[in-house]
Amino acid sequence: MNPQNNQTQNNQHDFIRFALEARVLAFGEFKTKAGRLSPYFFNAGGFSSGVLLGALGRYYAKALLASGIQFEMLYGPAYKGITLAAATAIALAEQGHNVSFAYNRKEAKDHGEGGTMVGAPIQGRVVIVDDVISAGTSVRESVNLIRAAGGEPAAVLIALDRMEKSGTAMDIGAYSAVQSVSQEFGMPVVAIASLNDVMTFLTASADAELKQYLPAVKAYRLKYGIDA
Repeated sequence: MNPQNNQTQNNQHDFIRFALEARVLAFGEFKTKAGRLSPYFFNAGGFSSGVLLGALGRYYAKALLASGIQFEMLYGPAYKGITLAAATAIALAEQGHNVSFAYNRKEAKDHGEGGTMVGAPIQGRVVIVDDVISAGTSVRESVNLIRAAGGEPAAVLIALDRMEKSGTAMDIGAYSAVQSVSQEFGMPVVAIASLNDVMTFLTASADAELKQYLPAVKAYRLKYGIDA
């Protein structure tokens, strides 16, 4: 195996283990916003301590650097993206890559510096940092804000790619939200890990209690998943 690919896979599996231990990734039966019954649930809001957020930033940084994407700064869409972009910027600096970051306000400020953007001036190639892509709305808003400010969106960096077709339980779309964003804006979406990585992790797990969820995850992937 290529050493770079091996390092990437290690980062993916380490991240999945980390998310499980932090109870950010859980298995069972969960109803999604689209009305689907999912055998797993991922909530990045659970990375809610300094230790967890610091570790998460390092996983984001490793995935971004391994992608080889050229960029000048990070952007975090309000609200979750703000802390994620900041944590990633700190982790990149620790690894010798000191880049600036910015984020937006939900409502424009009419005093002080004013406006909706906070942080470094938007310029050059910008990576949007978020937790997941559900409908793509946040990415579209971010792209518009970045371009209006004079920057160029270079990629989207997320924690988990669910590899799931858009739509509802009954109305299944042709593409996933990640695919739609990539096609619409012509830019890559980089994920620390994907549903395929979760399945590989479960397959290799020696934990019988954890492994029991593999058939349900496979069935869900077969029903709603995109082609790998």
